[in-house]
Amino acid sequence: MANPFISVFLILIIMQVPTTSSRTEAIEAILNRLDSKRLPSSVQESAAKSVLKRLLPTHVDSFEFKIISKDACGGRGCFLIENYNSSSQDGPEIMIKGTTAVEIASGLHWYIKYWCGAHVSWDKTGGIQIASIPKPGSLPLIKDGGVMIQRPVPWSYYQNVVTSSYSYVWWDWEKWEKEIDWMALQGINLPLAFTAQETIWQKVFMDFNISKEDLKDFFGGPAFLAWARMGNLHGWGGPLSENWLEQQLALQKKIVFRMLELGMTPVLPSFSGNVPAALKKIFPSANITRLGDWNTVDGDLRWCCTYLLNPSDPLFIEIGGAFIRKQIEEYGDVTDIYNCDTFNENSPPTSDPTFISSLGTAVYKAMSKGDKDAVWLMQGWLFYSDSTFWKPPQMKALLHSVPFGKMIVLDLFAEAKPIWKNSSQFYGTPYVWCMLHNFGGNIEMYGILDAISSGPVDAHVSENSTMVGVGMCMEGIEQNPVVYELMSEMAFRNEKVQVLEWLKSYTHRRYGKAIQEVEEAWEILYHTVYNCTDGIADHNTDFIVEFPDWDPSPYSKSDILNQDNTNKLPTLPGGRRFLFQQINLPVEAHQWYSAQEVVKALRLFLAAGNNLEESLTYRYDLVDLTRQVLSKLANQVYVNAVIAFLGKDLEVFTVQSQKFVQLIEDINVLLASDDNFLLGTWLESAKKLAVSPSEMRQYEWNARTQVTMWYDTTEINQSKLHDYANKFWSGLLESYYLPRASSYFRYLSKSLKENEPFRLEEWRKEWISLSSKWQSGNESYPVKAKGDFLAISKALFKKYFG
Repeated sequence: MANPFISVFLILIIMQVPTTSSRTEAIEAILNRLDSKRLPSSVQESAAKSVLKRLLPTHVDSFEFKIISKDACGGRGCFLIENYNSSSQDGPEIMIKGTTAVEIASGLHWYIKYWCGAHVSWDKTGGIQIASIPKPGSLPLIKDGGVMIQRPVPWSYYQNVVTSSYSYVWWDWEKWEKEIDWMALQGINLPLAFTAQETIWQKVFMDFNISKEDLKDFFGGPAFLAWARMGNLHGWGGPLSENWLEQQLALQKKIVFRMLELGMTPVLPSFSGNVPAALKKIFPSANITRLGDWNTVDGDLRWCCTYLLNPSDPLFIEIGGAFIRKQIEEYGDVTDIYNCDTFNENSPPTSDPTFISSLGTAVYKAMSKGDKDAVWLMQGWLFYSDSTFWKPPQMKALLHSVPFGKMIVLDLFAEAKPIWKNSSQFYGTPYVWCMLHNFGGNIEMYGILDAISSGPVDAHVSENSTMVGVGMCMEGIEQNPVVYELMSEMAFRNEKVQVLEWLKSYTHRRYGKAIQEVEEAWEILYHTVYNCTDGIADHNTDFIVEFPDWDPSPYSKSDILNQDNTNKLPTLPGGRRFLFQQINLPVEAHQWYSAQEVVKALRLFLAAGNNLEESLTYRYDLVDLTRQVLSKLANQVYVNAVIAFLGKDLEVFTVQSQKFVQLIEDINVLLASDDNFLLGTWLESAKKLAVSPSEMRQYEWNARTQVTMWYDTTEINQSKLHDYANKFWSGLLESYYLPRASSYFRYLSKSLKENEPFRLEEWRKEWISLSSKWQSGNESYPVKAKGDFLAISKALFKKYFG
C-alpha cells in the first residue's frame, strides 16, 4: 500500500512546478494587462512619426505607419514592411505596421538597414550613416508583397541598475530624447526608468516623519546614486539639493511619458529594505539591522554600513507599498513591472531556505500592496557573483517564494556565464537572456559575437525553456557599437546569425560603402577582439588606466618571464624582445587575443583611410582601434620596465618607463582628435545641471571622482574601487594617468640609482594627495576635437610599428 504522506508530498511538488501551458498562460496574462495600459494607436503612430522626423526629416512623407493587433502577427509582437500602394508621385512609398510604436520604429530601422544600407548608432560611437538612403520618391520597393518579422520572445529589456550612474547621470532631456529614439529603433520595449527615485523617496519618508535633514546623509551624490539605492553606501558625494530633486522628477516624467507614447513598458524601482538611520529612532521596535562594510578603505561609518529593514517586519510592507503608490500618483498607472534587488552583493543573514522564502514573500507582498498586479523583476547577478551562497536550495527558495508569473529573472551575464543552463531554467521561473558586456563604462574593444549570435536562440529552443526575453544589461553604454547592434537584432531573430556574413553587411552600412581592406580588418577583429572565450568579465585592466599599485621588488625576472608568447607583439625597436602575458604577478592586464593580428587589422583599417576620411563612423572606429593597439603595447612596455627594474638595469628601465609615459601622451593626442573621447564633455555636462557655484563644485567633484578614485581613501591607501570606472579620455590621460605613472617610475628609478628599497608607501602618499587635488580641481578641458585623426593614427602606427 502506498504511503499517503509520500503521495501528498509528490502532489505538492508537482503543483509547485508549472506546466508549459500554465507558464504560457501566466505570461500572456501579464502581457494582456500591460497591453491594456498602452496609449491609443493614434498617439503611438504619431510618436513613431516623430522618431522618423528626428532621424530622417527629409523622408517624413515617404513612410506611412499603422498600429495593428497581435492577431495580425500570429499572436506575437511584430512589424510588417510593405509597399504603399498609391498612384501619387509625392505620397508615401513604404508602409510599416507594428503591434506598438516600438515595433514600427524597429521596422523602420530594419528597412533602412537592409534595403537602404543605412546605419544607426549612438552619437558618441560615430552616430548615423544615412547618406546611402535614396532620395524621397526613389526608395527601394519590397518584393513578394512585403515582409513580416516576429519577436520570438515578448520582451527586449534594457539597462543595468548602475547605468543610471555611469552613463545617464548628467543627461538632460535632449540627450534622453535621442536615447529613447535609439531604444525604439533597436526594438527595446522593457527599459528601466530609474531617474528621480530620491525625489519619490523624500516624499515617502517624510510621510513616515523623517525630515529632509535626516535624508541628507542617506542619499549619495549624483554620480553615486545607484549604490546608495542598493544600500552599498550612504552620503558619499552628497547631499542632494532641492534643485536636483525637482529637476530629476521633471525629467523622469518626460522620460516615462515618451516611453509610453512609443508603447514601451517602463520598469520602475521598488523597495529593497534600504532605509535612513533616522527610521530606527522613529520606529525603535522595527527589525532594522546595520549591514557590513562595502568597499570602504577602513570601515568609515560616514559612508559605509547602511541600514536594512527586515522584509519580515510589517513596516517593510507599509513602506514598500507607499513607495509604489507614490510613483503611481506621480506618473500614473503606467506599469506592473518593478525592479528589486534586495540581495545585490549583500547576502541574507542565514542560508536557511525557509527564511529566504519568507524574505522573498515579504518583498513581493510590499510590491503587491502598492500594485495588486505587480511583477517582480530581479537581476540574477547574485546567483553568479555570490554562487557559494546561492546553491540550488537557496535559489529555489527565493525563486519560488512568489506566485508563478509574478517574478522575472534577468540572466544578467548569459553571454559568458549563463545561469539558466545549470539551474533547470531558473527552476521554472521566467527569465530574460541578457548580455552584460561592459563594466564601469570602461572603453575597450571587446565582445563575444558568437555567443550573442547563438546564445538567445539556444536558450529559447532548449527543452522546457522559460525564456521570455532578451536584454542588454551593460554598466555603461556608448562603446562597441557592433556588439549592441547585433544583440539588439536578436530580439527579432529566431535563428542563429552567421556572424562573418552579418559583419560584411554591417561594415557596408556603417561606413556607407564596401571597402575590401575594411572587410578584411573586421574579419580579423571578429576572430580576435570580438572572440573572447576565456570567461573573464572584461573590466578594462590595461595598465595606463588601471595602474598597478604594488612593490615589484620581492619578485625576480623569472617570476615574470614565461615562454607562452601567443599574444606577443612584434619585436621592439633596437632588437630587444620581451615576452608578454601569462606573467606570474599580482598584476595582469586582460589579453585574450593575438595582439600581432590586431596590429594587422589596424594596418588594413589605415589603408582604407583615403576612402573614408569624411566618415564619422570610420573616425570613431579608427581612433578606437588605434587606442586599443597602443594600450596593449603599453601593457608590454610596462612589463619590460618592471623586468629591467628587477634586473637592476637602469638604462633599459629608463627607456621603457619613458616609452610608457610617451604612449600615454601619444594616446592623449589621438583621442583629442575625436569629440567622443574627451574628458571635457563629461565634466561640462555635470556643471551644466548646477544652479549655484557650490552645486557646480559638488557636481564636478562627483564627475571627477567617479572616473578616478571612485571611493574613499586614507593618507596611504587608495580607494578599493580606484580605476573601476576608468576611461580612455583625452584630458584624463594627460592630467591624471600620466602624472601617476611618471611619479611611480620616478620612485622606482630612485630606488635603482641610490640602491635603496622602493618606497611604495611614500609614493602612495604622494599620489593620493595629487589625486585628491585633481578631484577637487576646476580647470577646464576641451569639448571639441582638434587634430587630423587619420594623420595622427598613421603617424603613431609608423612610430610604433613602422
